[in-house]
Amino acid sequence: MDPFFKDPYNLAMMVTAAVAGGMLLSSFLRKSGSEVSATDATLLINREDAIVLDVRDPAEFAQGHIPNARNIPVDKLAERLGELDKFKERTVVAVCASGVRSGKACGELKKAGFAKVVNLAGGIGAWTQAGLPVSRKK
Repeated sequence: MDPFFKDPYNLAMMVTAAVAGGMLLSSFLRKSGSEVSATDATLLINREDAIVLDVRDPAEFAQGHIPNARNIPVDKLAERLGELDKFKERTVVAVCASGVRSGKACGELKKAGFAKVVNLAGGIGAWTQAGLPVSRKK
């Protein structure tokens, strides 16, 4: 065995580098659209008439969502894209609980030809933490 691999310090450094690289790669793969803060999302909604797409399941959506958001669960998005075709030239703000599912939705929307898609960083939790309004209307 190579003496480099026998040194515990070298082995620890290699493991640390591999873990860090894996975390960076998973973060990159998870984010298919650019992320925006809750404050920036409100600016997009108010100034650019952005569409809010909540990709959580209906039960999560019913517990509270961004006012006027459209609910299409991420696992149904591919089959329901036609409902959003008229919004292809508008900004779409994708939202879920934490930003992971909405990141996946951003990737699907971009592949489908949507012009500008952004992911709400931190999801609905970040929205409520910023003190922004939540609706329970369907």
